[in-house]
Amino acid sequence: MNTEKLIAAAQEKVLPDLVLKNGKVVNVFTGEILTGDVAVTDGCIAGVGHYHGKTEKDISGKYVVPGFINAHLHVESSMVTPDVYAQEELRHGTTAIITDPHEIANVGGTEALEAILQAAERSPLNYYVMLPSCVPCTPFEHSGAVLSAKELLRFKDNPLVLGLGEMMNAAGVVGCDKEVIDKLDAFSDKIIDGHAPMLSGHILNAYACGGIHTDHESITFEEAVEKLRAGIAVLVRDGSASRNLDVIIQGILEHGTDTSRLAFCTDDKHLADIRREGTIRSNIRKAIEKGLSPVKAIQMATINAANIYGLKRIGAVACGYRADMVVLDDLLTVSVSEVYKDGIPVSELPAPQPAVYSDRLLHSIHIAPLADDTFTIPEKDTYDVIGIVRHQIVTQRRRMTHQEVMQGLKDGTVRKIAVIERHHASGCHACAYITGYGLTHGAVGTTVAHDSHNIIVIGDNDTDMRLAAEELVRISGGYTIVRDGRTEDSLPLPLGGLMSLESADIFIPHLDKIIRTAYANGVDPDIDPFITLSFTALPVIPAVRITDQGLFDVHNFCFVGN
Repeated sequence: MNTEKLIAAAQEKVLPDLVLKNGKVVNVFTGEILTGDVAVTDGCIAGVGHYHGKTEKDISGKYVVPGFINAHLHVESSMVTPDVYAQEELRHGTTAIITDPHEIANVGGTEALEAILQAAERSPLNYYVMLPSCVPCTPFEHSGAVLSAKELLRFKDNPLVLGLGEMMNAAGVVGCDKEVIDKLDAFSDKIIDGHAPMLSGHILNAYACGGIHTDHESITFEEAVEKLRAGIAVLVRDGSASRNLDVIIQGILEHGTDTSRLAFCTDDKHLADIRREGTIRSNIRKAIEKGLSPVKAIQMATINAANIYGLKRIGAVACGYRADMVVLDDLLTVSVSEVYKDGIPVSELPAPQPAVYSDRLLHSIHIAPLADDTFTIPEKDTYDVIGIVRHQIVTQRRRMTHQEVMQGLKDGTVRKIAVIERHHASGCHACAYITGYGLTHGAVGTTVAHDSHNIIVIGDNDTDMRLAAEELVRISGGYTIVRDGRTEDSLPLPLGGLMSLESADIFIPHLDKIIRTAYANGVDPDIDPFITLSFTALPVIPAVRITDQGLFDVHNFCFVGN
């Protein structure tokens, strides 16, 4: 940025490069909507008022708002590489993302972090990174890497690094685990993201005292407001599997809660969903439909996120701010007319060059030979069963008798689920029963299994489950559906077993197709077949999960039966 030139353009001593004429400009500082021109020079906003420029564009009747900020996400969950992901975000008006690459870091460690930061540097987005705090997220599963505070400090001074990613080991924080405290202390001068599902009372207070700045795991308004009272900013999530926006916004409206410490995020969202409705654009629209004022929704999507994360000169259409702007045809429906990044229409930006990834990251699936009893569950009088909750990633812990489980296997309400370690070919694996998934017949498998990303397979018979696991090895990771001894469809995700190397135009139709196949095979239509499955392995979200080491009780932070 040429400061002297910008100052001159603000006074019309030199003509601005671009002027958007006669727009309705949303001022996120005052909450006003002002009619005027927006002058842009050297990629920054020189002024809002009455201007002439080298290039002028009349946008009479349209609204100008700041570029949207996605306050917390994992690019890997889109299942495409950062360069492909950026194009889809920009399409719907998101010009900045704050991403925690802990998915790929759990596979490739520091090598993966280096690759992601290189991709961030060449991204057309403002691509900010939170360094993964929990690799692995707990010691109760095997991952591909372990990242200590010392290893993370190597990346701390990178200008794209904002701080420490979501601290999922809440028990380690409140119990003052040395490794956890070392990480919190090392990043005490930076932003530290939280991950505190259902924490309350003294435990929440203790967690906040660890230096936690944000949390995106609130599933009720009461949970969100308690975190706000504890000084934790709340990121209101609406993704493909976790949809918490409606209840939180409803609570805000009913109680008149101040929204300045609230921002929007998606956390995990499929690329097909992003292409169809966007990320933050969708959150804004849904919040407005619930009754939140459009200006407050825009503030949550822009300046609030910028303030929470200490981002300078983005998040507002104001003097000296980067000219990251969205022109809307309609404010209520958040209908995007055009998106500008640094004053340039995104349609005119050159496509980012894809990064080059190592052979280790592209061939990361290694399992021990499967035995005949890999998917066998010993017979017992009663079983602890994972219960899926629709539209949420929390689960229920159910107790079922042997007779109930056998009947459920017959009528389709109960299925087997297995996790197989895939980083070191250790042979470590575990099996359990699950209810609420559906699946008439066959098996569904994936290497996207948060957060250590071992192989996870669900099915009604051992043969198809075994074939699904072997198919995932063959394709170097991804999604697969097996039925009656044959593969019905597979979606390869060779980069870390998490991401495709294809373009969005090729990837999205294949993703839609394999999801349709899952539903055709009886998966409950009210859940996402693969995202829901992937979260059943995450041992930090209540109530019960399964890792490659066994069935895990999240409330008591121990394996079931221990």
